Amino acid sequence: MATGFKIAEPLEYHRSFLKENCRPDGRELSEFRTTTLNIGSISTADGSALVKIGNTTIICGIKAELANPTADAPGKGYIVPNVDLPPLCSSRFRPGPPGEQAQAASQFIADVIESSEVIKAEDLCVDRGKLCWVLYCDIMCLDYDGNILDACIIALLAALKNTQLPEVTVNKETCSPEVNLEKRQRLRIHKHPASASFCVFDDSILIVDPTAEEESLSTAHLTVVTDEEGRLCSVHKPGGSSLSREKLQDCITRATARQREIHKLIDKVLDSVKTAK
Repeated sequence: MATGFKIAEPLEYHRSFLKENCRPDGRELSEFRTTTLNIGSISTADGSALVKIGNTTIICGIKAELANPTADAPGKGYIVPNVDLPPLCSSRFRPGPPGEQAQAASQFIADVIESSEVIKAEDLCVDRGKLCWVLYCDIMCLDYDGNILDACIIALLAALKNTQLPEVTVNKETCSPEVNLEKRQRLRIHKHPASASFCVFDDSILIVDPTAEEESLSTAHLTVVTDEEGRLCSVHKPGGSSLSREKLQDCITRATARQREIHKLIDKVLDSVKTAK
């Protein structure tokens, strides 16, 4: 009977749980799904990470390439994030060029990189006006079950912390770069941003870490990004019903607590990777 009710009236089905302050998957309204992390799983990348939040699975691979800096930023390198939502991760996505959701996610990640200063573009400069690093951050969804933005940010941060760039010197006589693959140096990570995503039901009930089904039934979405100093880096709310100041403050408080958990998780996994080596 429950299955029929769920299919025929999905919103009423969810409301019947929300009334009891719980959700169809057994979680409380403010409870995140289990989050697991694997670092350095792509041997061909300069840095990589795989994240699972519930069933949502995201992998991030970072490739570093040498390039000429732009004329208006001669002392800076750059970071190019790209989020891919291929048909294999969900039936909602079609083959072809990136859809609206993938483009919006890529833009959101680019904004977070800039606003949080997770990496300073100056650190990617090799030779002012002549040579810099470009970090291509490919973020791909392998299984889509809601809340991809949180998973993308964890995967990106963990992959950046796993990235090692080879030593580069510029030959004075030939002016050409010489890359020493034997000597590698880790990226300098200045800040550790993490996000918490929420959905609003019936314009009033707030739930954290929504599944794909919860996202599709909600009246608004909100993602809050903070760093380890509790600084607000970004608030992303694409339309939907408005939120009161109290609810927004509640979201920021929860996002700050989530940031501490994620920071600990990344450090713990990185330590176990170093120990294994």
